[in-house]
Amino acid sequence: MRHRPTVPAGTDAGIPFGLQSVCRTLSEANATLERFAWLGDGLAIAEWTRITEETETSYEQPGHHTLSCYLDGGYRTERQKVPGFGAPSRLCALPSDHESRWWVRGEMHFLHLYFLPEHFTRRAVQELDREPRELTLADRTYFEDARIDALCRALLRERWDDADGRLRVNEAAHEVLSQLLRGQSVNRAGLRPRGGLAPAVRRRLREYIEAHLTQPLTVGELADLAALSEYHFTRMFRLSFGSAPHAWVAEQRLARARALLKTTALPLAQVAAQCGYANAAHLSHRFRDAHGAPPNAYRLALQAS
Repeated sequence: MRHRPTVPAGTDAGIPFGLQSVCRTLSEANATLERFAWLGDGLAIAEWTRITEETETSYEQPGHHTLSCYLDGGYRTERQKVPGFGAPSRLCALPSDHESRWWVRGEMHFLHLYFLPEHFTRRAVQELDREPRELTLADRTYFEDARIDALCRALLRERWDDADGRLRVNEAAHEVLSQLLRGQSVNRAGLRPRGGLAPAVRRRLREYIEAHLTQPLTVGELADLAALSEYHFTRMFRLSFGSAPHAWVAEQRLARARALLKTTALPLAQVAAQCGYANAAHLSHRFRDAHGAPPNAYRLALQAS
């Protein structure tokens, strides 16, 4: 009998992540979990195989988004009431609140990437100039995207049980989410956004924060830029950006640090200065807290990819 690893119950960085239901569903469909890893940042990845006969299975509001990439087989697998069959390089985007029933037949080898709804949409501000609350992952079955397929196959080739490998997989998984956001996001049905910042104000704040990351930034300073009281500004900012002002600024500093570590050979002290950290030690502390590894390890892991 083949060994079936189990998904760790509980949380990742304090964020509930209900993967047990997905694994139970797939196990009931006679799928074997070959590998699983938490990647940090509220991301998880799993490799599955299946070699048995026909089974009917269903998903019911799993609470997290899932990207499924067919690696091999799946030619006779179909989603009920949806035309088409699985095949290598075909993709399925399954949002957190979706419900579906499937006929699963024959041999399959597939990769799953699991992520939280807010993790997917929060990047909408930077990448699409949209509010996170406006968008969600589209429910799409058997679509094709050459870039996402290539990234998924690159994820499969990495080691997930090794710190450097997980950092590279984390980096590639973020790119997958960006590709999904740009190609497989839709407006939330029936949403009528109330409150929040006007698009022009949101854009001005985003550009101001990006231009002043090397300096200390305060809520009062940003509230003045939006012509709002600090209390009202904080509430409106959270609605429009998906996080509190201090958390958003911290995320942008880390994003710039990752970009500099990936694309330059700058010493850590200079990276820290360009991202608004007091010194290299401050950068290292924040980076390790966020990504589970120090900046130099992140840089070396990406250079080895």
